[in-house]
Amino acid sequence: MTEVAPPPGALAMTGLRARARAARRTAIVPLSCSLALIAFSQSLAERAPAGKETLPLAVLALTLFLTALPALAVTQAVWGARMRAVRGREQELYASPPGTPLRTLSRLSVGAGWAVTLLLGCTVPRPFRESGLYGLAHALGQVTEGLALVGSAAGVCFAVWWASEAWGQSARAGRPGGSPGDPWDPDRLARRRKGTTLRASATLDAGAVLRASPGLQVGAVVAVGALVGARAHLWEPATVTLYALLAAVLVCGVVTGE
Repeated sequence: MTEVAPPPGALAMTGLRARARAARRTAIVPLSCSLALIAFSQSLAERAPAGKETLPLAVLALTLFLTALPALAVTQAVWGARMRAVRGREQELYASPPGTPLRTLSRLSVGAGWAVTLLLGCTVPRPFRESGLYGLAHALGQVTEGLALVGSAAGVCFAVWWASEAWGQSARAGRPGGSPGDPWDPDRLARRRKGTTLRASATLDAGAVLRASPGLQVGAVVAVGALVGARAHLWEPATVTLYALLAAVLVCGVVTGE
């Protein structure tokens, strides 16, 4: 008798949030896998003897980089469009969107991922030069120089936009009488009861438990960082360790969907 029905549009809001979460997962997987695969292939190319043995790894790194750019652009554009739809609907229902303190950090992380991807792409001509294909290496070098200039300009624009958005969000958070939040948000209750639910439910399969574990997300980030660090010569792991780190990224990112 005391249960309050959700306001008009609350069910549609839930669907929009679910689509945004799915788009986020779809965008994060190509980003993490692209960084891991490009860094892995380039690290193997550096360890291979100079000559014909380097060429297949150089071609692999170039192919991965050319595939990563449109994949990241498309998936992140879809993610951004669905998030804008969510924020627009929240504005209509609740006068102002509920606060999301992690949104600023996630945007910065995605920008950093793009920067590292472009930096890895700028080193693609080197293995071709070591393979003896000097003409192709020179042509790729000119392309990467132009790409670096475009990436630098885009990075400056992103930094200005991100700083303005972060400042605006902090200013809105300090205003009195802000948004009361969404009492029908299914994520709020799920976050509060997630630990109890995982312990009490006997019907969850192993895959569901893995998908719900934030530890796997942290593991994927650590493995990607380790591969990029090995490519940057911050440490010199064994080749077997590189394969193990790549397998960890694929398991944590692709198999579990996180």
